[in-house]
Amino acid sequence: MADYDRLESLDDSFLKLEGLDTPMHVGALSVFEGEPLLDDEGRFRLAEAREMVASRLHLVPRFRKRLMEVPLDLDRPIWVDDDSFDIAYHVRLTALPRPGTWDQLATLTTRVQSQLLDRARPLWEIWFVEGLEDNRVALIQKTHHALVDGASGVDVATVLLDFEREPTVLDPPEWVSEPPPSPAGLLVDSLREQVTQPAKLIERVGSFLRAPVRALERGLGVARSLSTMLGRDTVAPRTSLNQAVGRHRRFDVVRVPLDDAKAARRELGGTVNDVVLSAVGSGLARLFENRGESPEHVRAMIPVSVRAGDEHMQLGNRVSAMFVNLPVVADGPLDRLKSIGAITSELKDRHQAVGAEFLVGLTRYAAPTLLSLASRAVHNQPFFNLVITNVPGPQQPLYTLGARMLEAFPIVPLAHNLTVGIAILSYDGQLDIGVFADRDAAPDVEVLTAGIENGFAELRKLTEERAPHSA
Repeated sequence: MADYDRLESLDDSFLKLEGLDTPMHVGALSVFEGEPLLDDEGRFRLAEAREMVASRLHLVPRFRKRLMEVPLDLDRPIWVDDDSFDIAYHVRLTALPRPGTWDQLATLTTRVQSQLLDRARPLWEIWFVEGLEDNRVALIQKTHHALVDGASGVDVATVLLDFEREPTVLDPPEWVSEPPPSPAGLLVDSLREQVTQPAKLIERVGSFLRAPVRALERGLGVARSLSTMLGRDTVAPRTSLNQAVGRHRRFDVVRVPLDDAKAARRELGGTVNDVVLSAVGSGLARLFENRGESPEHVRAMIPVSVRAGDEHMQLGNRVSAMFVNLPVVADGPLDRLKSIGAITSELKDRHQAVGAEFLVGLTRYAAPTLLSLASRAVHNQPFFNLVITNVPGPQQPLYTLGARMLEAFPIVPLAHNLTVGIAILSYDGQLDIGVFADRDAAPDVEVLTAGIENGFAELRKLTEERAPHSA
């Protein structure tokens, strides 16, 4: 039986979730110094950019692979080489009318991010944008969630960028595409695989029972962590955040010095992530006040990477999740921060992320048809109000073709009834926060981002009052 590069069940679920209104790719908007990227006539060095990216694709082989479906949808798709791979399709150039403003760039970003990736090709695109004010160049990136999660996405960005201003020149091996299997052969092999899966499951259960002490400890740990997801707050409050989304999006950003968050953690308690969640909670409070709503809390789904250290540069999704009740009503920013710190500390103590990982792991034994039905049901899930993801990035400058990356804002996709998604990337001493929202359901997204900025400002003021010597 052939050894196929088959999608994991979680990766496949993102394909099942996708529709015209709900593209399931993750993205980013980055801004670079412009001058090093332009030739003597002021034109973007597109040929060199394509050559540079192409020279590094052997480090991320799936960037030359496309999906191949199993006939009759009897198993998860596999990755096969794209024998018509064209770097010019994946690395593109567009422009704003000079001098392009930030608002124009944000509008262009939402337009690009609102379009589905072509499943007949490798599932990624890079758009360089010239014409930005201050002689800068932007980069809009989109990669399907079936290909990367947040943590491995940072790995990919690191491969495509340099840690030094002088570009690293690679001598890549010659790439020769391997022919895909025939549909009939893939079907037969997939059916054989399906037959062996129950046997593998029985073997795992047998191993589990042969070590009763270890099995009991593992079972109690999973049960304890699952109990944190199955309490009285299992169903999230109904708010205006949860309604059907359309095809169009809004995008806004928040910029915060990472040192501000670290100082607040040091003087006020909690973790940097607690500080970020507190500021987001402040922004949500302002948003709901603007909308005439007053929920006591909202339930956020926070992805947690379970990628091991030796899985660096391996694509695919290795994530679990925590479900955190963010206080909307609070007696000031310090009260909100302390409440969030207590909540996240308890969830970590009870290993909620382990429970979520256990549930996700069970889906690898689900028939594709059942997984498809479950994925569609998730579109109308009642368990959380929004997704907030926080990915640690490199704390040193990155470059492409000698141009320094000044900032990079991540973008998370929206599911059918999630109208707002918040993604945070820490890069080179700054927290870059991207807020992606449905255009019609969240016309007031600027209220949210202004509230998040104000939340950080309140915490900074408290920090300075606690430690005036550090101001």
